[in-house]
Amino acid sequence: MTAEIPATYQDLLTGPVYVQLATHMKNGSIQVHPVWCGYDGVHVLVNSAKGRVKDRNMRANPNVTVLAIDPENPFRWLEVRGKVVEITEAGADQHIDQLSELYIQQSPYPWREPGEVRILYRIKPERVTAFSS
Repeated sequence: MTAEIPATYQDLLTGPVYVQLATHMKNGSIQVHPVWCGYDGVHVLVNSAKGRVKDRNMRANPNVTVLAIDPENPFRWLEVRGKVVEITEAGADQHIDQLSELYIQQSPYPWREPGEVRILYRIKPERVTAFSS
């Protein structure tokens, strides 16, 4: 079952808001890493390079959490617990260029390494918690 992202919190997923992505390490511990993200109206979208720790973790265990905190009000935040339902190279290069334009006003993405393969992850929300005070 897909949980819905409240319309009044979708801005936290469409940037430029740095979000925290939590994945599971092989030993059971949690890795949390700041990432850029997007939202397609159903899925939270994140991007990484093939072979990085996040990539290996999400391939081994698709259960992740994304936490977005409003940079203007730290008492307004959105937690999305979900499952990576697609891992693909298709469209990943264009996606990282779009995120780069949004977050740092540079396109193409300036930190691509030679031979780097970009990966796009689609996360299906299963539990959503939105908070504001």
